[in-house]
Amino acid sequence: MSLGHMSEHCKPEEDPHAPTEAQGLEGVQDPMVEKGEATATTTPSLTSPSAPSPITPLILGTPEEVPATGALGPLPSSKIVCFSPTAAPAMPRSQSAESSRREEEEGACISQDPAYPESLLREELNKKMAELVQFLTVKYITKEPITEAEMLTNVIKEHKDHFPLIFSKVSECMEIVFGIEVKEVDPSSHSYVLVRTLDLTYDGMLRDDDQSMPKTGLLIFILGVIFMEGNRASEEKVWEVLSMMGVYAGREDFIYGEPRKLITEDLVKEQYLVYQQVPDSDPPRYEFLWGPRAYAETSKMKVLKFFAKISGTDPTSLPFWYEEALQDEKERGQAGAAAGDTATSTASGSSSVTSAASPALSEA
Repeated sequence: MSLGHMSEHCKPEEDPHAPTEAQGLEGVQDPMVEKGEATATTTPSLTSPSAPSPITPLILGTPEEVPATGALGPLPSSKIVCFSPTAAPAMPRSQSAESSRREEEEGACISQDPAYPESLLREELNKKMAELVQFLTVKYITKEPITEAEMLTNVIKEHKDHFPLIFSKVSECMEIVFGIEVKEVDPSSHSYVLVRTLDLTYDGMLRDDDQSMPKTGLLIFILGVIFMEGNRASEEKVWEVLSMMGVYAGREDFIYGEPRKLITEDLVKEQYLVYQQVPDSDPPRYEFLWGPRAYAETSKMKVLKFFAKISGTDPTSLPFWYEEALQDEKERGQAGAAAGDTATSTASGSSSVTSAASPALSEA
């Protein structure tokens, strides 16, 4: 993977189109109630191909509106570019002041360096971010832990003063693009491991291809689309969301390969997705559902928390989906308890049979 490609996917960049504080994302909300017209028992209809997906603003921070309560706030003016120069997580209004202050400090840190003009230093930091992503990806493949000292020595080098900014942006990019979490395991030595997020066991990497990249991130986004579209998402809706991230059917992607094959064949074969014809559709239309492996390895709550995290908000601020995720957790708990009771009963019955047979065996 070239540095040019990666620098386009993961870099801090001033976005000339970023919404102002006045614009914000006030309409990007959970479809719980709209102007008192909907009730808590009404399932929102979000499957129309022309309707904006509720997950789209969560992922991309686009100023689209969906009916709901629990708004997300404005985008920061400086952000990670993970899929395209306009793609970034949204941020709640309550965090906007803190974010702006932090970004001003980061910008000042860059612009006040007397050794570099601002544009040149920014270009250097973009390059370092791309190099660090490559470095971490290799560590993920080889399953090696990584320390801050290694990153500073092997990658960051003369830009050590900017390491906190670089590491923060790269960690976020790794999680959003690749579905890989950079997890600290020893604060005293600042050592980290790289693990797949949401407990998923799939990364889609070809072990005999040194250019292959983790594909878990795309799977997570699709699972999120399905969940937030009412547990089934039309093929049109899925591609609508993915196209806003720069991923298109039939267009080779340097991370995901041929996306249509990955989504409709590979992930279906791995049982993460179900791809089926919409009943009674004429002409035929298709939809995606969670597959059995997705239900076994992760949960709606984990997916919701992931999107809340990258959006800088809290799952409870999205009450419609939060309530559904809570119900899913409850049902999983009940199913687990029932399975445990069955196992205990079976073991107890087996023990009774063995005890009853023991006297006869001893007499023999």
